[in-house]
Amino acid sequence: MTPNVCVVGAGAFVPSRRVSNARIAKAIPGWPAERIEEKLGIRERRFLWDFDEATGRAVPPPEDDGHFYPATNTDMCEVALRKALESSGVDARELDALFVVTCTPDAPHFNHDAMAVHQRLGLREDAFALLVDDGCGGTTYVMDLVKKMMDGGRFRTVAVVASAFTSPLVNREVYQDELPPGPGRAKTLQGYLSMYVFGDGAGAVVLQTKEDAPGGAGILASFSGNAHGDLVIRKGGGTLKLPYQPGRSRPADMAFVVDGFRVARSYPEYMQKCLDAVLSPRPDLKGEVKRYYFHQPNKRVMDAFVSRAGLPAEAVACNVDLYGNTSAAGMLILLAEDLACGRVRLGGGDIVLVAAVGANIHYGAQLIRL
Repeated sequence: MTPNVCVVGAGAFVPSRRVSNARIAKAIPGWPAERIEEKLGIRERRFLWDFDEATGRAVPPPEDDGHFYPATNTDMCEVALRKALESSGVDARELDALFVVTCTPDAPHFNHDAMAVHQRLGLREDAFALLVDDGCGGTTYVMDLVKKMMDGGRFRTVAVVASAFTSPLVNREVYQDELPPGPGRAKTLQGYLSMYVFGDGAGAVVLQTKEDAPGGAGILASFSGNAHGDLVIRKGGGTLKLPYQPGRSRPADMAFVVDGFRVARSYPEYMQKCLDAVLSPRPDLKGEVKRYYFHQPNKRVMDAFVSRAGLPAEAVACNVDLYGNTSAAGMLILLAEDLACGRVRLGGGDIVLVAAVGANIHYGAQLIRL
């Protein structure tokens, strides 16, 4: 009998600092507050760091000050994973692998954030710790990879942590600069949309293989895929665009610049592909899906897809209007919040569907019986 890969715990961290549209529009001028809500459906976002509205710059907390915790991407990941482990009853030393999915790590090299979380939680020396540089579609993509590894028997217990850390990026010079037209793109792109769309947060899930999963619990279907398209552009940071190489980079190269038109056009295409891939093997379960946890690029884009796909709006979890787009973390935050309030229950047999597309371009989905 093949063991089932089950979700045994989930946790999340979302900062308490609420940032209104009026505040962020003052720091990074572009759209007025009313237009942000009208076009994006976002009323506010959550930031870990504060910012100075007059200068349009992030204000980092004091370094090595115990009064400020969490204060970094690694901190947020640690909190989310500790909560997930607590809810699962799994000890950190049982983890065979830890995957951290983020495009905003505290340090970009050498698996920094994953290794730091590995150390802080005291994982075994032989437990893998890998940081996956990915965006909005990265969590479901990595979960599909992890399930295949677990099905092969190499891992028994794995944690997937995802995060978005936008608040340190607040910088008026960077996000008001423009990216000139490029191949396949006739229009100039502005960076300020990213400051209006994204928020901070981290989510975590613990997966474990079980020989005798109650009620057939586990990941019933899993899928991932690749396409190629610059939904979000960030030219800086690599060897070819180092900021200290004169003439080779400009402020906007350091920004995460969303191509809103491409996002709106590609989101329904790939999200539908995700739904079809995990539901077509089990069409009998489509009517039993209790909750959908989707990547939320913004509320308008997601709501349009939900309507187009004929899904019951009340079954689709949503927090982007209050938290902002938390990228790879969003689906895990939604799941953890539903578990915490009892909307769905581990071991209760609830069927949920997680799906996401993003970055350039990863997409994936899981159909799960909790």
